[in-house]
Amino acid sequence: MAYKITDKCISCGACAAECPVGCISQGETQYTIDEATCISCGTCGGVCPVEAPVEA
Repeated sequence: MAYKITDKCISCGACAAECPVGCISQGETQYTIDEATCISCGTCGGVCPVEAPVEA
């Protein structure tokens, strides 16, 4: 199951920097995850300081 980024996102970029498949990018107001590319590894959730990435 892919991850998604909630409204808790503070746009720090920690998740994008650590994503092994590069599926996280800056959106208009927060970072977003391409669910088709996400491998559900959970790395983004582990590095996020505000726990914004969650399983979709």
